[in-house]
Amino acid sequence: MTKFMISFPSGAMHVTEEELPAVADAAHSVIREAQDAGVYVFGGGIDEGVGTVMVSGDGTITGGTYPETRLMDGGFTILDLPTRDAALEWAAKFATACRCQQEVREFQYDPLA
Repeated sequence: MTKFMISFPSGAMHVTEEELPAVADAAHSVIREAQDAGVYVFGGGIDEGVGTVMVSGDGTITGGTYPETRLMDGGFTILDLPTRDAALEWAAKFATACRCQQEVREFQYDPLA
């Protein structure tokens, strides 16, 4: 089994305030389906109201992030799946529920994870 991240940036979701409850219900339904299938590992949305900090090896803490990741936001789900094709099928379910395209990334194998 391989872990896959299925995600989208918050700017990709174009729904009205009135549509949000239905979108949330649909996304939660897909999550419950993944839980029932035994493939759900973790998921959630990045709390965009909490600032990112950088921590160095000596414990120094500074505000901010790497320039390449400053726009990391939105929602993500980690699934443990047998194939990339399975990840693409789950991504399509999340795309339908969230009403926006989903990005699929594969984690490298780690024997300790």
